[in-house]
Amino acid sequence: MYNVKSLKADEFIDHQEILDTIEYAEANKNNYELIDQLLEKARPVKTAEGCVCSGLSHREAAVLLACDEPKYIEKMYKVAQEIKDAFYGNRIVLFAPLYLSNYCVNGCVYCPYHLKNKHIARKKLTQEEVKAEVIALQDMGHKRLAIEAGEDPVNNPIEYILECIDTIYSIHHKNGDIRRVNVNIAATTVENYRKLKEAGIGTYILFQETYNKKSYEELHPTGPKHDYAYHTEAMDRAMEGGIDDVGLGVLFGLESYKYEFTGLLMHAEHLEAVHGVGPHTISVPRVKHADDIDPDVFDNSIPDEMFTKIAACIRIAVPYTGMIISTRESEEVRRKMLQVGISQVSGASRTSVGGYTEKERPHDTEQFDVSDQRTLDEVVKWLMETGHIPSFCTACYRAGRTGDRFMSLCKTGQIINCCHPNALMTLTEYLVDYASEETKKVGYKMIEEELKKIPKENVRKTAEENIEAIKNSNRRDFRF
Repeated sequence: MYNVKSLKADEFIDHQEILDTIEYAEANKNNYELIDQLLEKARPVKTAEGCVCSGLSHREAAVLLACDEPKYIEKMYKVAQEIKDAFYGNRIVLFAPLYLSNYCVNGCVYCPYHLKNKHIARKKLTQEEVKAEVIALQDMGHKRLAIEAGEDPVNNPIEYILECIDTIYSIHHKNGDIRRVNVNIAATTVENYRKLKEAGIGTYILFQETYNKKSYEELHPTGPKHDYAYHTEAMDRAMEGGIDDVGLGVLFGLESYKYEFTGLLMHAEHLEAVHGVGPHTISVPRVKHADDIDPDVFDNSIPDEMFTKIAACIRIAVPYTGMIISTRESEEVRRKMLQVGISQVSGASRTSVGGYTEKERPHDTEQFDVSDQRTLDEVVKWLMETGHIPSFCTACYRAGRTGDRFMSLCKTGQIINCCHPNALMTLTEYLVDYASEETKKVGYKMIEEELKKIPKENVRKTAEENIEAIKNSNRRDFRF
């Protein structure tokens, strides 16, 4: 029985509710009067305090996803962009994954780290190697990392993860610092989530892979990840452990995209109903080729057009949530996704253990093939040329603006007086310390124009003064 407030996975992700939702959407996909009403309902509305957005329920959003009329798909894209602009402006946050270890005891059939893969090179970074990787990432200009590790209680215990986090935060190289560490590790206990919170992590990320319980158990035949309920209920334990910001995601291509889309939104609704705040981020990865993995084996792959539509409908349904697209996708796909609501992208990613210290991109320990292999400088320049501000900001996490406090900031429209100037100041840091001359030229021109958009004169003046200080000294890390 479907119960959005239940703490049982089978009840807040109810199989029959998903099937009924898909049936309802199919029956109404040509109900253009309803679709017009939904799009109008979803549009951001300006208020005296800022902007508000109602979002859509999983059933309502499923109707939009089912609609295949080109005119209405274009309307969806337009509304998605309106929502993203209203709450996140033209900022795009940049990050990089850092793979600590590919030791894993699970049997996930879509991942090359599965236990039965005996020919992949297994590797676990020492703390000295972690330090070298972090310095390499700092020398690119990164300030925000997402650490990744396979599930192995012997090789990758929580103590190892905590030690790595401590090492990462301790490294100050030239003008470089990693100011925020997000964590993408296997589902764990409330006690361990408390330890991660105490270590100062940003967002705890865990992809569901698939919300279809039967498919989930078949795709995870062995290992602790086989337990569907334990995995699906992880975000509730994380929030119980004090982690304000959690990141959801499914691996599109494993199961029917309609099923995954509905389950994902039901999970977001559940977190909002139980904890008072939905997911901080939603990621939309697709199955990709990797060692020992052929994506063609999975018969639920989705074309780029549908993938873009899925992202737009997620943005419309959960307007205040950050949305992430990684280097799994090509430059062309990422460009399209930026136009329908994406707010975070990875840059210059290497998905191998110890990959950043290698001159040539290593492939022997990669978790998946990287489609967008441009340098961070190239990605930064590309973002600016497409009208986006590359942001390396991490201020909210260190100022305690997390969970419902961040959502309040987002909903009242105060991001323009906070995140916008912070983005410009961190972009200035990047330009001064790491950028090519060509990228600097584009960047300084953008900063000059974007400063004019800050509505509060005192905020704009302070931002201008801080930017000049960054340009003319080694002073860094100014933030509102």
